[in-house]
Amino acid sequence: MIYLDYQATTPLAPEVAAAMRPWIETAFGNPHSPHRIGREAAAAIEVAREQVGSVLGGGGRVFFTSGATEAANWALKGAASRLEKERRRIVTLATEHACVLDTVEWLGSQGLEIVVAPVGSDGVADLARLRELIDDRTGLVAAMLVNNEIGVVQPVEQIAEIARAHGALFFCDAVQGFGRVTLPLHACDMVAVSAHKAHGPKGIGALWLREGVEIDPLLHGGGQEGGIRSGTLSPALCVGFGEAARLMTGRRAADHEHVEALWRTAMSMLGESWSLNGSAERRYHGNLNVRSDGIDAARLISEVRQVAFSAGSACASGSGRPSHVLSALGLSDREARSSLRLGFGRYTSTEELVQALTLMEGAAGRQRSFAA
Repeated sequence: MIYLDYQATTPLAPEVAAAMRPWIETAFGNPHSPHRIGREAAAAIEVAREQVGSVLGGGGRVFFTSGATEAANWALKGAASRLEKERRRIVTLATEHACVLDTVEWLGSQGLEIVVAPVGSDGVADLARLRELIDDRTGLVAAMLVNNEIGVVQPVEQIAEIARAHGALFFCDAVQGFGRVTLPLHACDMVAVSAHKAHGPKGIGALWLREGVEIDPLLHGGGQEGGIRSGTLSPALCVGFGEAARLMTGRRAADHEHVEALWRTAMSMLGESWSLNGSAERRYHGNLNVRSDGIDAARLISEVRQVAFSAGSACASGSGRPSHVLSALGLSDREARSSLRLGFGRYTSTEELVQALTLMEGAAGRQRSFAA
């Protein structure tokens, strides 16, 4: 099968699997134990922590989590619990990942004021509107770096500057851009990342906190991770994340060049019957979200079984509802249901992409002929 669903998850890098294996098979010590094998595991975790932090840009503190969903929940809930009474407004974007939107919705049920800012038809935040919405009552602002459904890159630095001008904390979901798109870390207070979106293992992510930023724990127990994130860490998962981060650093230029070449190939093969969803300029080119009149994306996925691709976020698949991201762009339900997402990267060959697009266009042509 040709895999074109890199936004849902990425193939595990062979080097990552090799790095993890000893920590699964023989070096099984609890990293929080005082004996030698425990200390060895703890040391390996600290190396991995530095590797992940290095990709982000260094400085601050990196805390390992079970994934980006936990990291986002922890950041938003942990920061919100410390907001002063006169600063209990939270501002975020309509195209955020569900782990952010659902978390702020829950915070709204706890008495905080929630403002979900619209985006333009290109999926990019309206900075003028944000300047109106973010004021001195705002304690927290959340915006993602690269959208998981349409690949749009938000002006994170400018959004963070607006937040900082009013003394608000800024949280960034940097999952899809980790190691691929430059993150203005200097402008951020909290950042969530995930290993399995960067050729690492599933089940581990991280929350980066700027020095001086304090949040309340989400998990209580043994006081691991500096006393604010309890739970026994998996040395294998941490080492895997660290190795994936190391590879992202070493291969960044090569990966970027490869993705750009794949993007050019895809765009040259897609005809006028396909329209791009989201900004053509402000986007990560490893994410191609397109739509075509007369196409049912769900049906196309079932018809082209030789290719793994999606109609949007894996988290929302099967819900039967149109994508909230595409709806936020102003697309109708029909347009949203005729949209599909192709994700490619390091291990996608040009030949595979050409074969996949040929198969998909053939099936799409048959659908259009029936719809005519």
